[in-house]
Amino acid sequence: MSKSPGKLEKSARISSDIPKKTVYRLSLYLRCLGLMVAKRESFVSSTALASVAGVQSAQLRRDLAYCGPLGKRGTGYEVVILRNRLEEILGRASLQPVILVGVGNLGQALLSYKGFAREGFEIVAAFDLKAQKPKEGRLGVRGLGSMRGLVRRREIRMSILCVPGSAAQNVAEQLAEAGIQAILNFSPALLHLPETVAVNNVNLAIELENLSYFAR
Repeated sequence: MSKSPGKLEKSARISSDIPKKTVYRLSLYLRCLGLMVAKRESFVSSTALASVAGVQSAQLRRDLAYCGPLGKRGTGYEVVILRNRLEEILGRASLQPVILVGVGNLGQALLSYKGFAREGFEIVAAFDLKAQKPKEGRLGVRGLGSMRGLVRRREIRMSILCVPGSAAQNVAEQLAEAGIQAILNFSPALLHLPETVAVNNVNLAIELENLSYFAR
């Protein structure tokens, strides 16, 4: 199930004015609400939701103000309605197609991960320097030369980038030119792209370095 281009554009317009840190916290609230839905909880106060999410209640109310008037004085938020609204804003109302570029060890591991679909995302194609025949139960790997055409044909807006740092900038520019608007960057390179392309960097070495401070 894939979202129509119109809905993708609508979601992008809704969330474009929300600060990046707020978007991150909205994702956190969405996961907390998912647990509440599973427990069949009907209403939640801002104080209770903030406590579960690990933020101040005033911060939570400021964040949810971007979602429109949803809370009710004295009763709080309807859990299902708030969850559905956050899914709409974050583009989670239906599966979003994603491509993966760079099928080394990390790329292979991500291709094998089954949790993306549960979170509303589907890796629909994988690319590397050389095409590879599909293994049982996995996507085939396409050559980079076919990437631009597939992205434009299927109107894909998101990519996971797992290429070496030396190749990352060049490949990222190709992605942006093809129409990709958001990149999850696992390469060690800092990408320089137009402001219209959102980039989230996942640098495992930096994360471990930060943790080492607290582990000393």
